[in-house]
Amino acid sequence: MTTASTAVGNPYAALNQTAAAAKADDKSTASADRFLTMLVTQLQNQDPLNPMDNAQITSQMAQINAVTGLEKVNESVKGLGSQILQMQALQGAALVGREVSFEGDWLTVRDGVGRGAVELASAASASKVEVLDGARRVVGSIDLGAREAGRHNFEWPVGSLPADASYTFRVAASRADTAVSSRTLTIDRVQSVSTAGDRLTLSLARSGTLLASNVVAFN
Repeated sequence: MTTASTAVGNPYAALNQTAAAAKADDKSTASADRFLTMLVTQLQNQDPLNPMDNAQITSQMAQINAVTGLEKVNESVKGLGSQILQMQALQGAALVGREVSFEGDWLTVRDGVGRGAVELASAASASKVEVLDGARRVVGSIDLGAREAGRHNFEWPVGSLPADASYTFRVAASRADTAVSSRTLTIDRVQSVSTAGDRLTLSLARSGTLLASNVVAFN
C-alpha cells in the first residue's frame, strides 16, 4: 500500500506520522509533540456529526508553532541571563576592597572615625545627624547645615567613646519649617563577591551579605 492510499484509508495517518517524527526530535519540541498528540486524539474521537472544521485545525496547529517558538525564546533568555550573571560576577570582582553605600542606619567606625551618608529628597535649609549608641541614646551629632537634594557623606569623630561599640544614626532635615524627606545610608567594605541562583551577592566586612541590586552608590 502506498503512502497516498494510506492517507486516504486513514485521514489521521499524516498527523500520526508527524506526531511520531516530533517524538524523535530533541527536547525543544517536547511540548509541541504533546500538543500534536492531543490534537490527533481529539480528531480521532470527535463527534462525526459535528466534526472540527479546517479553521479550528489550522488554529490549533498555529498554537503548536507558537509553543515551540516560545520554548526556544525562553531557552535563549535563560542562556543570555547566565551570560549576564557571569559578566556581573567579573565586574563585581573589581569591587572587592571598595566601599558601597546601601539603605541602613549602622555607622561604620574605622580608625576612630564613624562614617555614614544621608540622602535628601529635596533641598534643605537645615540638616542634622544624630549618633546613637546601643541603648538608643544620643552620644554625638553632626550639623550638616544647608544641603542640596541628593546623597551626602559625613564623618563623626568617636573621641573617647568605645570605637568597637554598635552605633546607629538618624537625620532630621527641614526647609522653611517643613520637614524634608530623607533616608540613612550605611557605608561598608566589600570583602568578596559570589553568585547565588541568578543574583549577585556581596559579602561585606561588617554587615553580612547584600544583594548587589540593593547598592545605592559605590564609593
